[in-house]
Formats: sequence, structure tokens, C-alpha cells
Amino acid sequence: MKREQAALLSSLGAGEGHVIDAWLDGTGVTDSAVRRSMTVEAKEIAKALGDGLAAEGDLASLQHGGWAELRHVLETLSSSRAARGQTAGDTSRFILALKKPLFAGLQQQLAADPAALMDAIWATTTLIDQAAQYTVSTFQQAREELIKRQQEELLELSTPVIKLWDGVLAVPMIGVLDSNRTQIVMETLLQSIADTESALAIIDITGVPTVDTLVAQHLLKTVSAIRLMGADCIISGIRPQIAQTIVHLGIDLQGITTKATLADALSLALSRSGWRITREA
Repeated sequence: MKREQAALLSSLGAGEGHVIDAWLDGTGVTDSAVRRSMTVEAKEIAKALGDGLAAEGDLASLQHGGWAELRHVLETLSSSRAARGQTAGDTSRFILALKKPLFAGLQQQLAADPAALMDAIWATTTLIDQAAQYTVSTFQQAREELIKRQQEELLELSTPVIKLWDGVLAVPMIGVLDSNRTQIVMETLLQSIADTESALAIIDITGVPTVDTLVAQHLLKTVSAIRLMGADCIISGIRPQIAQTIVHLGIDLQGITTKATLADALSLALSRSGWRITREA
């Protein structure tokens, strides 16, 4: 084991509790609940760091095989903090705060040998900086995965398929209609048609703010897919502004039944299904 590794391992292990306390003091966190959580994180990192030093992990490269456990702990740290809404900067600063107690330990051990002390401090700085940078990279990746998962969940929630009547389904569209959302609507609606054996589907665009060529193409594709399933489709929510836009854009909706309101579309769907609704006198 190199002298720098041995000195760093000794600094980390000697008075472990003191090192953890000094580390957390350097973060400036005073809230007791947050500090308890950070203590658990700090102990896991310190253990992984000590194991890596004992395995003679290369201090110049965190990608060395000896640091596999440390990388795993840092990835878990980044993921958990991203899920809690913390920032990459806070996570990185938490790792960097470990430098001060380690430097203090190295100084006590190598005070009589300035050259060795400088080498050990430089090696420690290189390692901790890499660990901090690694948390930033993994934090960003974890955050992107979290955002992607949340977007997918929101898309699923924002495109519910509702059974209005026997054989009649409806999909109320709210917000901007893009390619990803159209794909989810199409998949969900087609699966629902197959599961319920429905003959009619109503796509309500009352909540869609604007209709342009791209939105119209998405709607036409969805209608075509529904017809391939042996069902028919009614588009409701065609407001005057949307009707004018469709005409000005030259979008051809011939052959597709449209209605101004969802109520009108439901009434037509029931009529096509052979139902008649009458009001009691």
C-alpha cells in the first residue's frame, strides 16, 4: 500500500466518530433531523472509502475496480437526494466537506515530512474532487430519469379512457397534443376498445387550446387506427375558433364525424347504438 493511501486510511479510521462529526460540521447543517440523515450517508461513504483504500484503489482514478462500492454508494446517494428534491450542488458540497477533517488527520500524521504531507493532500484532493464530480453526473442522470418517469405518469393520468355507455368510450384531451401524447392516447384507446369490444369512441378536444396541422395529423392517425380496429370515432369539442383554424389550414376532416360538445357526441353515439333517451313528463 502506498504511503498516501495508508495515511489517508489512518486519518479516516482514527476517531471515526470525530471525523464524521467534523465532516458534518463543515456542511453548516444544524437541523437535527437532517443531520441524522446525513450522518447515515456519511458513515456509508466513509466505510466505502475505507474499503477502497484497503483494497488499494487508485487515488488518481475513481474508475479503478477498488472503488466499485464507493461508486455504488455515491450513485445511491445521488438518486435518493434527487428524489427528495435536493440539488446537485448541495450533494457535491456535502462530499467536498470531507476534505477538511481528512486534511487535519493527514497533518497530524505527516507534519514532520512536508513533502509526504503535500503528496497525501494532493492525492486526497484528487480523489474527493472526483467523488464530488461523480455525484454531480449521477445526480443529473437520476434527475433526468425521475423527470422522465414523472412525465410518463402525467401523460397516462392526463389521457384517461372513460366508458360513457355500453359500447361507447371517451377520451377527454386537455392541454397540448404532441407526438408522445398521441401515441399514448392511441395505445390506451385501442387497448380499451379491444378489452371492452366497444363500437364507438369519442375524442373530446374541448381542453386542447389550439389545433394546428400537426395536431390534426395526430387526430387523423388516431381515427384511422380506431377504424382499423373495427370501431368508429367521433371528435367533439370543435369550437368556432378551432373550426375556422381547420378551414384556414385546409385540413381535410371529411368522413370524420365532428360535434361541438361532448354531450352532442354522446347523444349521437347512443343514437347509433340504438338507444333512445326520453325525458319523463
